[in-house]
Amino acid sequence: MTRAGAQALTVLAAPLNIHTLRALENGPMELLDLRRAVGSPPESTMRVYTRALEGLDILERRRSNEFPATARYTLTPVGESLLKVADFLQEWLRAAPDGPILLGSVAARNGTKALIGGWSSNIVRAVAARAVSLTDLNMLIPKISYPTLERKLGAMRTAKLVSPQPGAGRGTPYGATEWLRQAVIPLTSAAGWERQFVPEPLAQIGRLDVEAAFLLSIPLMVMDPGITGTCRLSVEVRAGSEPALAGVIVGIEKGKVMSCTSRLEGESQASASGSAVAWMRQMNGGPPGHLEISGSFPLAEAITGALGALGVLPGGMSRN
Repeated sequence: MTRAGAQALTVLAAPLNIHTLRALENGPMELLDLRRAVGSPPESTMRVYTRALEGLDILERRRSNEFPATARYTLTPVGESLLKVADFLQEWLRAAPDGPILLGSVAARNGTKALIGGWSSNIVRAVAARAVSLTDLNMLIPKISYPTLERKLGAMRTAKLVSPQPGAGRGTPYGATEWLRQAVIPLTSAAGWERQFVPEPLAQIGRLDVEAAFLLSIPLMVMDPGITGTCRLSVEVRAGSEPALAGVIVGIEKGKVMSCTSRLEGESQASASGSAVAWMRQMNGGPPGHLEISGSFPLAEAITGALGALGVLPGGMSRN
């Protein structure tokens, strides 16, 4: 199953797509000029890619009334918005463990595909919670074959999205690297783009998407040492035709994250809840006030504020 955000990132993983979008940033271009600008791929290849982008309403093709007729390509508002997602993906790639990666390169394609594979298979959800072995993954994700899990986990390890952790059981446990946790920024940005431009139910945000996003981002929070307590963070999702809540309960002691569980039934001193759109605004560095707060307001405000701070990228560029 494709998870929220995967479709947008799949488009951006293809180097030719990125080069095409960047070439059209400055205005419309005829096909011949566009081909030259992106490295002169075969005409048949170029047409396949441009038609796919047209099908997603990212590009628009207009034919002139002149003779001979020519086709000019231009970015649509959907494409212009997707370029903003590309900016956040590029910022994430710049922070790669082995040095900056340029979006549109083979290395960027491989790293992004490894992220998409781990996200869509729920491996990211699993390793974000705790270090797990391939055997553990096989039990946690029974709908995916062992060889497929092995291949996807291997790609994630090669890309340095996961790393081996100490363990006494059978098999090597793998945990999320800090770079994988930072991927929550392009993932949520991509999911936000899909909610705006991709028809339901393809852009639907589900329970596992919500849990994975929180489990990735919570350990990245920087908080004041005076903050202590437990807080429930919940998002309104749909379970079939019925509304439901998904999220985590976070335990903080002296500004440090001590626990984070996806079981929402436990006790908490504060809570913050809202729709997926409200949470995206909060985690994208937007202004506060979109979430419903109850219990200890200072505790909930400190945690949601720390999550919102993750939405500001290097250089002061906000995702909002």
